[in-house]
Amino acid sequence: MSNFRRITQITIYTTLITLLTACFKEKKANTVPSIIPVPTEQVITKGVFILSSDTKLTYDDSLKSVADFFKSYVENGCNIKLNTSSKNSIHFKIDTSISNNEGYQLKITSDKILISAKSQKGAFYAFQSLRQLLPVDFEKPNTSNETHIAIQCLEIKDAPQFEYRGMHLDVGRHFFSVDFIKKYINLMAILKMNTFHWHLTEDQGWRIEIKKYPKLQEIAAYRNETLIGHNNDEPQKFDGKKYGGFYTQEEIKDIVKYALERQITIIPEIEMPGHSQAAIAAYPELGCTGKQIEVVTKWGIFEDIYCPKESTFKFLEDVIDEVVALFPGKYIHIGGDEAPKKRWKECAHCQKLIKTKGLKDEHGLQSYFITRMEKYINSKGKQIIGWDEILEGGLAPNATVMSWRGTNGAVAAAKEKHNVILTPSSHCYFDHYQSDNENEPLAISGFLPLEKVYNFNPIPEELTKEEATYVLGAQGNVWTEYITTPKQVEYMVFPRAIALAEVVWSAKENRNYKNFINRLVHFNKRLDVMNVNYAKHLYEVKAEVLNDNGRLTLQLETTTDNKIVYSLDGKKPNYLVHSEYKSPIKIDSSVTVKAAIFNTDRQQLGGIFEQKIKLHKAVGKKISLNVKPDKGYNSGGKKALINGASGNNKRYGDKEWLGFSGDDVEIIIEFDSPTEINSIATRFFNKTNQWIYVPKIFNLELTLEDGRIISSKNTVKNDNSLLVNFNLNMASFYPEDKILKTKKLKITIPNYGIIPAGKKGAGHKAWTFIDEIVIE
Repeated sequence: MSNFRRITQITIYTTLITLLTACFKEKKANTVPSIIPVPTEQVITKGVFILSSDTKLTYDDSLKSVADFFKSYVENGCNIKLNTSSKNSIHFKIDTSISNNEGYQLKITSDKILISAKSQKGAFYAFQSLRQLLPVDFEKPNTSNETHIAIQCLEIKDAPQFEYRGMHLDVGRHFFSVDFIKKYINLMAILKMNTFHWHLTEDQGWRIEIKKYPKLQEIAAYRNETLIGHNNDEPQKFDGKKYGGFYTQEEIKDIVKYALERQITIIPEIEMPGHSQAAIAAYPELGCTGKQIEVVTKWGIFEDIYCPKESTFKFLEDVIDEVVALFPGKYIHIGGDEAPKKRWKECAHCQKLIKTKGLKDEHGLQSYFITRMEKYINSKGKQIIGWDEILEGGLAPNATVMSWRGTNGAVAAAKEKHNVILTPSSHCYFDHYQSDNENEPLAISGFLPLEKVYNFNPIPEELTKEEATYVLGAQGNVWTEYITTPKQVEYMVFPRAIALAEVVWSAKENRNYKNFINRLVHFNKRLDVMNVNYAKHLYEVKAEVLNDNGRLTLQLETTTDNKIVYSLDGKKPNYLVHSEYKSPIKIDSSVTVKAAIFNTDRQQLGGIFEQKIKLHKAVGKKISLNVKPDKGYNSGGKKALINGASGNNKRYGDKEWLGFSGDDVEIIIEFDSPTEINSIATRFFNKTNQWIYVPKIFNLELTLEDGRIISSKNTVKNDNSLLVNFNLNMASFYPEDKILKTKKLKITIPNYGIIPAGKKGAGHKAWTFIDEIVIE
């Protein structure tokens, strides 16, 4: 090559770097990278590193697999081919001085990217941080034409707070393809999650090939039909279509390999002794009755569970033998949850075994069952994990407890010096609703918004510093009774799993929800390229009715930095026509407020918020209750009953409905001056399969301006609809007074009472849910 040509190439390269650097500085000067989870330490330094085909990739031998993974990602994502030239370089280095086995350091200068880690895991997580500094187009192979990429110079020191960072997926209720399982695992890897809990067996389907027991594939893997709608709907309806599937052992080996390449360990769950009806349908002798039963076609808890006979233990040991050969991780999850004891109580063999083994009762028998299986699993070099029910009757010696019914199980196990993993339904069940929007897809129940996930603390307050060391981490659970497709899994999981990833990786003092939201907006662009159907509730408008000494306003807010545009004319918000929200909206008459979020390009983001405000006579007045609503259904407080806003028409978990568990409710509303009352109306939620009953009686007592007290006992007419309306016209209430003026009214709503036999919750007191009390 001539000197002239060499000089020309150098000049062109130098000019290109200068242009890229100038462009990068203009766009990202002093900008902290939007990395999720947020690193422990990150410092922006001057300059940029230019990634190109002139970049050299080197590595220490033990990090070759991670370096190769990185090389494949870059070269599949753009037109850059890393080689052995050395205008600049990227090096993966083992550094034994890094204390955390999963920790890493990432140093980017203008001529070198140095990734230092103690292990492959740390190096892989460093790559995940570097990945988020690269263009999002890299996530879709062969779509980017980039040949030179400017990367901000910086230094990162990072390590996880918890060693267990997990996501779960139930494939028993609904089955998902190998390709989707890999996509799920890949998304976990980007978030530095390290454990995939694979729920493989259920009452509704057995999903893992066991060669010794072919009927598990032939019978247990398929159900005759599937429930349509919610399990609590009456009457229940079914689709009449055979449904199922299973993973062959070869497919499982492929998935395990795929996960290990991404530093993710898979924990298989083989449920026992409950949630086992599919297996018993295939081999009836595994149950207590020996009778032929079917694979379950609906959701819930079922009485047929494994009978603790020698033949049952032999079956489960054979299953475990094949399972441990497929999964190299140290854990096998054995379930242990929701195992009804009815069959055991009626079973002569079980009762004899309780006496022979000197057990206290059926709970002791479950402990015997779990302990026996733990010993066998331990003999195979594995340890068990179980749901917190395995605490009942005594905890198996080496068991790890997965606490889902709140945190009490975790506290009890940690105090006994057992390892625990937090997955409470209150913060980690991603099958719960994530928005109070009425158009949300059907879910099991509950309400778990993004911010609540982000604010989760996996270490229960009751634990001492020493006891807290037994908390391994936390996990998000995805039960799929009502999640039927991969797109719906993605919708329910993301972005809540992203929030949880930051909870279990990043130090609490480094986490800030507002900052997280800003980074999440950027991260979502990556999900867009990856064709992930994440929920877009980030762009929902939230509202609250404010009362300042009788002056009502509606406060709107969004978690993002975008603008809110609202209308009061009933029309869809239009950026060019309607007002931008600046301060709380004055409410001086009944009105329908519609609002939406717009970006700087005037594009609408998310759906349209709609709030009807009915300015009736009780709005903003003084209100008192004789009992507090249940803490789980009191987010709006007592003022929610007279704030002008009605609750959700489909669900009772929002801040407008108030829920009372078994209590007689007394509501007193006081007016500033004698006020004419013409009518009183409210509505009650009616969901008997969820223990929610409409009250029978609505008592009203008025204190008139002349001091008289008049009262009326009124029957609530239950038309068996989901929402039961109650309306009381004052003319029929006290006809000889044409005008009733009152200073105070008292409403007494007696609880329905004890739930009848044969109904869900029989023998317990019913719940009462009350919406807005409208006084005209």
